[in-house]
Amino acid sequence: MGETLKDQIPKSEIGKSHSKSTSHLISGFAGGLTSAVVLQPLDLLKTRMQQQHYMTLSLSIKQLNSPLELWRGTLPSALRTSIGSALYLSCLNLMRTKINDYKYIKKERIITSNKSSSLPKLNIYENLITGAVARALVGYTTMPITVLKVRYESTMYEYTSILQASRDIWKNEGIKGFFTGFGATCLRDAPYAGLYVLLYEQTKSLLPKIIPKRFISFNSDGNYSLMTSTTVNSTSAIIAASIATSITAPFDTIKTRMQLEPQKFHNSFQTLKYILTKESVIKIFSGLSMRLTRKAISAGIAWGIYEELLKYFTNK
Repeated sequence: MGETLKDQIPKSEIGKSHSKSTSHLISGFAGGLTSAVVLQPLDLLKTRMQQQHYMTLSLSIKQLNSPLELWRGTLPSALRTSIGSALYLSCLNLMRTKINDYKYIKKERIITSNKSSSLPKLNIYENLITGAVARALVGYTTMPITVLKVRYESTMYEYTSILQASRDIWKNEGIKGFFTGFGATCLRDAPYAGLYVLLYEQTKSLLPKIIPKRFISFNSDGNYSLMTSTTVNSTSAIIAASIATSITAPFDTIKTRMQLEPQKFHNSFQTLKYILTKESVIKIFSGLSMRLTRKAISAGIAWGIYEELLKYFTNK
């Protein structure tokens, strides 16, 4: 009577599926921060290509006052990505672990061996749903930072500091201004995250079967070496991010337009209709090359660091 889920699981099993929550926060934060700083130029160029229908990559580059301007908006971008990554990966792991523990009690846990990762193993539907839900929750939490990031990167606002941008949004738009474009952002991020987690997990299982055996090395404990596991995890992340990014690209353009011109674009449908009728179908994919490159490399860096740091903390 009164026995909890944790009480029903042997301590050895809890050790396998539960890692300290701080390890996921630190690992996610480190991976997100690194990728945000390194890849900020791609994010800035993507935003500027999306802000006006006539804007191109070459024109965006020509308008730069100096190479250092490519890192304009790095602070809000780094805050959003690092904090968002830490919260998202912690939330995602909590959800996946709870499901995995419940399946253990029901004798439905998937028994698989993945020598490159220590994350819980779920089926494709569970990966899809947990990824989407976790992303939607964290996306709402970090939405104010996202709005500040986009405004700061754009040439449509001459903000000189994050404080000035915050005051301007509060004065002219109120609290709603900090959540402008959340609908489009959620439509982009939730499906993206769900697809990403699904594809990432599937690719991690598939890649070792494709990679020539001579390129795979093992540690004394039977798991992949640092080089092999990092290669498998980072490559899987790049592939998953590329596919998911291409599918959800239109929502990114809609989100950017709504955040830059809230007086003109009031909802996702109206924004989509305007772009398709007043501009062209191709404009709905504005900045895809920049976003695709950034998301793919970012995922490779962030998830590669996250997975390896997580194994380090787990084995301490």
